[in-house]
Amino acid sequence: MFTFAYIGMLFLLPLPLVARWRLPSHRAVRPAIRIPFFQKMARLTGQQPESGSVIHRRNTVQAILYAVIWCAVVVALAKPQWLKPPIVKALPTRDLLLAVDLSGSMETEDVKGKDGKPVARLTAVKQVLGDFLMGRKGDRVGLLVFGTAAFVQVPFTQDLDVCLELINETAPRMAGPKTALGDAVGLGITLFERSTVSHRVMIVLTDGNDTGSRVPPTEAARVAKDNGITIHTIAFGDPAAVGEELFDQQTLKSMATITDGQYFYAADRQALAQIYAELDRIETRKVNTISHRPRLDLYYWPLSLALVLSTLYHLVMAVRQRHRIGKLDYKKLSTTQ
Repeated sequence: MFTFAYIGMLFLLPLPLVARWRLPSHRAVRPAIRIPFFQKMARLTGQQPESGSVIHRRNTVQAILYAVIWCAVVVALAKPQWLKPPIVKALPTRDLLLAVDLSGSMETEDVKGKDGKPVARLTAVKQVLGDFLMGRKGDRVGLLVFGTAAFVQVPFTQDLDVCLELINETAPRMAGPKTALGDAVGLGITLFERSTVSHRVMIVLTDGNDTGSRVPPTEAARVAKDNGITIHTIAFGDPAAVGEELFDQQTLKSMATITDGQYFYAADRQALAQIYAELDRIETRKVNTISHRPRLDLYYWPLSLALVLSTLYHLVMAVRQRHRIGKLDYKKLSTTQ
């Protein structure tokens, strides 16, 4: 798209015509003829000398050339530009933190995979989480893993491919065999402190009760609520399990309720996919975008045209003047001979 940065400069185009119309013509006072006895001759002839004027008029070519040069200079002052296609950049409107349980029980193969065969719980999480992440364009996503201790695997980023790749590289017991759920939420709160967006969401995926946290999960959830963090909990496992694999459904429900989130139970891979669809509906993706249209300046084209025409004109005039002087010198030489 063609445009001008200073389009008001184009109003200068008729300026020479206005100046010619309103301003008086330039006058240069000089004698038209030099004769030593001019006054005496005037008395003898009885004529009174008067002042006169000679108006030098430009030829048509010269007038057109000056008009083109003036138009080119004015157009250059208006700064013509070519607008390139807009470059759109998505701004994050939400920080989404995934807290994935890597305790020993996540290797239990009691979830049906894509082919219908039992796979480990963590494998099912990876299979469905990929589709969920690919629909989060515009959000910043972080990854936190926890077992006996909690670790930040991926700080908040819009590079969802990197986040998904690092999720796929996780394995059960990487962070220890136990489940430090409360510590994971606490670490997530610390990570959110560096966030600059107002909408903060944490999705906790776990299959057991808290067995080693310094801060109880519900207390950590209250602190998260005070920091404007919404926690959705997704539970795995057998509700009838005991010991390390005890399924603490009440704590997970309480964490979600305290932070105005929701609790989900994933009995199999299909149920997990439905949970992600529900989360995608609840946490509707909102994208703020800014666009920038690169501008290519073109002012040097009319400016170059004016410079070239002016230079060529003066070169032609210089050559003609030199040719005229040469002819005069030749005539003088011929007369002398």
